[in-house]
Amino acid sequence: MSVTVRVPAKVNVQLAVGAARPDGFHDLANVFLAVGLHDEVTVTPADELRVTCAGPDAAQVPLDRTNLAARAAIALAERHGLDPAVHLHIAKDIPVAGGMAGGSADGAGALLACDALWGTGASRAELLDICAELGSDVPFSLVGGAALGTGRGEKLRTLEVGGSFDWVFAVAERGLSTPAVFREFDRLTEGLDVPAPVASEHLLDALAGGDPDALAAAVSNDLQPAALSLFPELTDTLAAGSAAGALAGLVSGSGPTTAFLARDAESAAKIADALLASGTCRTVRTASGPVPGATVIRP
Repeated sequence: MSVTVRVPAKVNVQLAVGAARPDGFHDLANVFLAVGLHDEVTVTPADELRVTCAGPDAAQVPLDRTNLAARAAIALAERHGLDPAVHLHIAKDIPVAGGMAGGSADGAGALLACDALWGTGASRAELLDICAELGSDVPFSLVGGAALGTGRGEKLRTLEVGGSFDWVFAVAERGLSTPAVFREFDRLTEGLDVPAPVASEHLLDALAGGDPDALAAAVSNDLQPAALSLFPELTDTLAAGSAAGALAGLVSGSGPTTAFLARDAESAAKIADALLASGTCRTVRTASGPVPGATVIRP
């Protein structure tokens, strides 16, 4: 018997970042949108816990107990007095170290799959609590759709979205470390008065209205200057997407994947072709959102 869960990538249409807290984290106003790029996590009983991975960039995925999928299985097992003896297989399609929550998605997928396999009967609240322990983006990977994340991103409020938005994602030649980007944010804002993060009402209205032009005018990412400081070549990618007709472009989360909002699917395909031809990125992907969060698809 095995259980497979499909779990989506995310794009941050707004990422407002406050000053560093005493615990080293930052308060956020993080508007998540789940998009149709997915990993699939399959959990099968085994003699011991092990992780395998296949797909693009699979060689970059850790296969030991530091993997968020493994950590999720261990966390759920510990709460219910079980042995986390499972084989976790990740079919990887979300870019690795790209600011699209691929690792967080795997954690949420493994958690839901193990819950189904073991029949633990964990409540939604318990699953979300474990997700928050695993990482700031993991709860949203479980929930999907669109949501405002506050605190360090783990406290979620579901948002209404009035339609589907089309995106193009330009995948960079190398990854960026999220902690490194936050450290660079702290360096760039040292001595400055960093305002408390607040969600943009214009952006929330644009999502609710399903208006791509209004959303394009409101997207923002406070981590973008830090990501560009560490990875200056991303400036060329953003310029190429803008020249190709994107309504807006921004670094996705901590980067280095750049996200471009298109008017429709046809426009997205043209922007993707132009970005690939520009030579400013390794590959491109198109996707729309919002889409559901972690979902059991087998059995």
